[in-house]
Formats: sequence, structure tokens, C-alpha cells
Amino acid sequence: MNPPALPDCVRANLEAYFADLGDTEPANLHDMLVRAVEKPLLEMVMARARGNQTRAAQWLGLNRNTLRKKLLEHGLLGD
Repeated sequence: MNPPALPDCVRANLEAYFADLGDTEPANLHDMLVRAVEKPLLEMVMARARGNQTRAAQWLGLNRNTLRKKLLEHGLLGD
């Protein structure tokens, strides 16, 4: 059996999020969702690229400097 498609998973989680909110108005929803998806994406791609930022940036369609900035924002660069 195939796992659910990514958009279906996102939709189901958003439905649960809105159900939990009840009558409360959401705030910064776009930023919250992008950050929630972006960090695991970066973690998986960096692992698959064996830490090679140039390769990972190519796979993601990003400039290497942009990737580095995002890695820093998510605390994914080792000291």
C-alpha cells in the first residue's frame, strides 16, 4: 500500500489544526507552514547529499548562499 500523497498529508494536518483552533483566528499561517515543512526538507536533503551544500542547493533549486542562510535559520549548521 502506498503512503498518502504529501498534499493529502498537509491537508489532513491543516484540517486538524483548524479544528483545534475552533473559533480562534490563525496568525502567520503561511510562515508557520513553510517553516514546519522547510526544516525536515533541509534535514533530509542535507543527509542525502552527505552534507554537501553545493549538491543540496542544486537539488533544491536554491543558490548555495540561500541554502546556507536557511540552514542557519533552522539551526542545522554545526559549530
